[in-house]
Amino acid sequence: MKIEALHQLFLKSKTVCTDTRKITKNCLFFALTGDNFDGNIFTEEALQKGASKVIIDKLQFHKNTGETILCKNVLEKLQELANYHRNYLNTTILALTGSNGKTTTKELINAVLETTYTTTATVGNLNNHIGVPLTLLSMTAETEMGIVEMGANHLKEIEQLCTIAQPDYGYITNFGKAHLEGFGSLEGVIKGKTELYESLQKNNKLAFVNTEDPKQVEISKPLKKYTFGKTNEDCNVTLLDSSAQLKVAYKNEEITSNLVGLYNYTNIAAAIAIGQYFKVSAENIKKAIESYVPTNNRSQIIQQNGHTILLDAYNANPTSMLAALENFQQAAGEHKVMILGDMFELGSSAEREHQAIVDFLSENNFGSVYLVGENFSKTKTEASHISKYSAFDSLEKELNHTPVSKSTILIKGSRGMALERTLKFL
Repeated sequence: MKIEALHQLFLKSKTVCTDTRKITKNCLFFALTGDNFDGNIFTEEALQKGASKVIIDKLQFHKNTGETILCKNVLEKLQELANYHRNYLNTTILALTGSNGKTTTKELINAVLETTYTTTATVGNLNNHIGVPLTLLSMTAETEMGIVEMGANHLKEIEQLCTIAQPDYGYITNFGKAHLEGFGSLEGVIKGKTELYESLQKNNKLAFVNTEDPKQVEISKPLKKYTFGKTNEDCNVTLLDSSAQLKVAYKNEEITSNLVGLYNYTNIAAAIAIGQYFKVSAENIKKAIESYVPTNNRSQIIQQNGHTILLDAYNANPTSMLAALENFQQAAGEHKVMILGDMFELGSSAEREHQAIVDFLSENNFGSVYLVGENFSKTKTEASHISKYSAFDSLEKELNHTPVSKSTILIKGSRGMALERTLKFL
């Protein structure tokens, strides 16, 4: 079936689905295949649950009744449909990527822009080769601004996502030590993330650039750009306070956010700059930033049993972990506790990067430290304020036996560690 005809079916169905547990009536079901599953085998189930058509790539599941559409590769067909839909719509696409802060920045940008425009933004972390197409296909003729988060752990992935989404604008949050297992090195991370810049330059589109990041300033020299920073002619955003909730100054407005951590200053500044570029009023920008409350274990402030808990357990890499610790070191609180979990996807760098975090904590004693995970448990330290546990169960047993007294607590680790579980016994 030609993509034009498939797109007409999509417009009639109004939605696509890739999971039979989330089937909606009259949707198009794309039978994706992965390393450990084959969506083709769910063809009949998808139809019984209400899918109008099932897109498959294995002949034995094809029906002559017109309920199935056979193609060469289901994933490629999903991506082709998303690209066709993107071009069919008269929607401005803003793409963002980076090592840290992508999702928080995306949520802030969306909060600002939706005060003035009809927006559609990436839901959760649907930011890969499947998530980006699904995000594009969730946009309608009413969508004026589409905000597309792009994640990657190998070279050429951002390039592919840009080919699908064809962004009009782009923003890179930062370059950090994330996904080193796939990128190989920090230089590999930079090369992979700047594939977004390459797409913008090739298509004569515009980048938003943080002038306080020398590497970004250098790499973005050939681009059309709109810049922001503390002393910037395009957009001036000044940090007022980072000791508790972040406060910034913009024009004549003082903005108090619900975010903590100096590392979130740039995320807020980017959202303000993008809002200013798209002519969102200063009043609406202030209202949007101050109304945004983080969720999903990202920089959440929780008051519980006399504790002030900073729950930042959605993910972690060496760059974000060190930034969180440096911020926590400066934060208010007489008695501080850190519960830190392993950082994943570091490949051959895992031992070195975990030891570097432990060295920092050994040299800077600003609270009790509980380290959990195989990597952290193998590190070396003689510091008495640092305890190590190879498994979560051991940590849980210790904290149940010796509860933490009223404290300011930082909880941070990679998603696979699921450290939000510690809330049950704090």
